[in-house]
Amino acid sequence: MTTIPNMTRCARFGAARIAAAIALALFAAAHATTASAQTYPSRQIRLIVPSPPGGSNDIVSRLLAQKMSERIGQPMIVENRPGGDNVIGGELVVRSAPDGYTLLFISTGFSMLPATRKVPFDPIKSLIPIAQVGYGPNVIFAAPDLPANNAQDLIALAKVKPGAIRFAWGGLHNRFSGELFNSLTGAKMTHVPYKGGGPSMVDVMGGRVEVGFGSLVQTLPHARSGKLKVLGVSTQKRSPLLPDVPTIAESGVPGYDDGIWWGVLGPAGMPAAIVNRLNSEIGAILKDPDMVRRLEGQGAEPVVAPPEAFAKLYASQIAKWARVAKEAGIRSE
Repeated sequence: MTTIPNMTRCARFGAARIAAAIALALFAAAHATTASAQTYPSRQIRLIVPSPPGGSNDIVSRLLAQKMSERIGQPMIVENRPGGDNVIGGELVVRSAPDGYTLLFISTGFSMLPATRKVPFDPIKSLIPIAQVGYGPNVIFAAPDLPANNAQDLIALAKVKPGAIRFAWGGLHNRFSGELFNSLTGAKMTHVPYKGGGPSMVDVMGGRVEVGFGSLVQTLPHARSGKLKVLGVSTQKRSPLLPDVPTIAESGVPGYDDGIWWGVLGPAGMPAAIVNRLNSEIGAILKDPDMVRRLEGQGAEPVVAPPEAFAKLYASQIAKWARVAKEAGIRSE
């Protein structure tokens, strides 16, 4: 008759030991996370760019990586991992350890992925926004000999020969830009996909494709050298770097507003202390006068904001471009 109480006491003792072990494990894990955050970074950081060299992501990420390496005392190395409209590079980061040593550098196009295809990871749940880096305009560009000097001319040209004018796109954002232009103007330009902004621009300069959509960051050097001409700016305001080039909206396409943003994300599960440390370091870099000058010289405006603000932007952009894809009939290639 005395065995049941003894068993109960044993069970209670066992449960207490388990609870104590769990509490100890949680305390140890929290202590290890805190210690890890305090010593972070202690080695090289990989900044994955899911697009080829030559595009705006590549240009802006290398500016950031150079300054970060100087500031944190550890190298930040840019690795280009193009393919699948950012999917390959994105999946690499999603599957990496959430320790702050493998990060993802993206732009607006990454938020368009779920709108056009089934992605092998959840863009919101599998990644954690760390810091927005900047914002700038996209542009329509063409070879100098194209008989169009602005967006109005291009619309007229496209309507004379529907489908004959081709636009190059080297990333999902550039395709959305072109399809949105088609949708709002009734122009029926044909899209031609490329593996990156750099290769698409080369073919426009060579006259193999009539026009292209891309960031001002990657277009500006070629416009200044005379190899390309800019027909229109995608944002609501003209760029101070190209004050004579009208916006697409003021050229007869009201409502056209398609800027580009850049930012850094990491794999879900990163300790908040490391996320905040990275955000703080990036914010300090973006206030540095030399970095401001270099970004603005490329047509990008630095943006300093906490992780929560970037997370809100990121989620809202995913929702926005899903609506645009549905309305414009944009589907996966």
